[in-house]
Amino acid sequence: MSRLFHAQRAMRRKRQAALQRGVVAILDVGTFKTACLVLRFEENTPQGEGVGHMAGQSNFRVIGASTTRSRGIRQGEVDAMPETERAIRTAIQGAQKMANVRVDHVIACFSGGRPTSWPLSGEVMLDAGPCTVHDVGRVLSSIETPDIGPGREVLHAQPVNFGIDHRTTLRDPRGQTGEMLRTDMHLLSVDAHAIENLLTCIHRCDLELAGLASAPYAAATSALVEDEKELGAACIDMGGGTTGISIFMRKHMVFADTVPFGGAHVTSDISQGLRIPADAAEKIKTRYGGVHATGMDDRELIALEADTGDWHHDRRSVTRTELIGIIRPRMEEILEEVRARLDEAGFRDLPSQRIVLTGGASQLPGLDQLAARILGNQVRLGRPLRVHGLPEAAKGPAFAACVGLCMQGAEPQDEFWDFEPVPERASGRSLRRAVRWFRDNW
Repeated sequence: MSRLFHAQRAMRRKRQAALQRGVVAILDVGTFKTACLVLRFEENTPQGEGVGHMAGQSNFRVIGASTTRSRGIRQGEVDAMPETERAIRTAIQGAQKMANVRVDHVIACFSGGRPTSWPLSGEVMLDAGPCTVHDVGRVLSSIETPDIGPGREVLHAQPVNFGIDHRTTLRDPRGQTGEMLRTDMHLLSVDAHAIENLLTCIHRCDLELAGLASAPYAAATSALVEDEKELGAACIDMGGGTTGISIFMRKHMVFADTVPFGGAHVTSDISQGLRIPADAAEKIKTRYGGVHATGMDDRELIALEADTGDWHHDRRSVTRTELIGIIRPRMEEILEEVRARLDEAGFRDLPSQRIVLTGGASQLPGLDQLAARILGNQVRLGRPLRVHGLPEAAKGPAFAACVGLCMQGAEPQDEFWDFEPVPERASGRSLRRAVRWFRDNW
């Protein structure tokens, strides 16, 4: 069993301690920005480990928020540890000051680590009589983790479906009769060093990690509506250094991946193409960027600011059409790669094929139309769901992962490390049975 199994169980206990205290921080460590939200829990706070999506809603409110520029992150992973630590400290301290409370526990998400999805399944014969908690425990224990490779760790492992004989989409198999009990599970693995480096930075900031999630999973949690999660939808979280992909079906994530390109690569293209500093390129992209050029754009001139001392170089200008000519090829490349990943995952076979774009880089004008041409017609722009106390500046697509992490922190889906061990099975590769999970939550 991986080291992360034990670490995740310890995180669950720390999360419960933070909820009992009533305050926890949400930390989104991205390539472009590091954002922190401080949550205060009021009443109906979930109790016990392994609280699943069927538990009652938790009441929480955002009482502090802060964002700072990330400078030590590259493609969603820690690239310079001192700078990452400094950014985390700055974001945490700003949110604590606004909330006027000290925070000791954080729930974090990150977008790197080269995530890989593994669909798993298990089945057992039922004894005479209806299905019991013990039978559910046996079928969960029958699933064995695959060989995920050296240097890899399990980040998520969630049971997504149960079935008895021909009935294949049961939420709760207990009490039903049949001969064969089946279950499906989705496992997500990532590079171990990506987790370890982030944990080191968080611990150096004198913080305890109370939970860890993948950014594509967190973003989809807040950007997809309930019908999309139930019928099948893909969330494309377009961040600074990566573009996260997650597919939901029957309210569970069944696939996740990342494309190692994002908004920062568009900024780099502009910087190199126009020979201007990266900061100036980012401002121009934000103010004038787009993916569809019109006849009016040929006449719209954009002044290029520079301070090289070369009079002619520092006083140039380009048309918006030229700028779009730099931006569009990179966005097409990203969307084409997203389409390839979705096709590989079998997204076209789902009954519903809605695609939701979110993340900071999704805000380029016209991107939804370009995505509809490349990915399919059912494309919409997604904003995070409403959360009490969320500042206006944090209500845009760039904060989808952060808001989704709030919702998961309050009401996480079950993971296999929440399950009770199975005494009769000694295999270290076995997943754990859900005796207490079912007793407490179902």
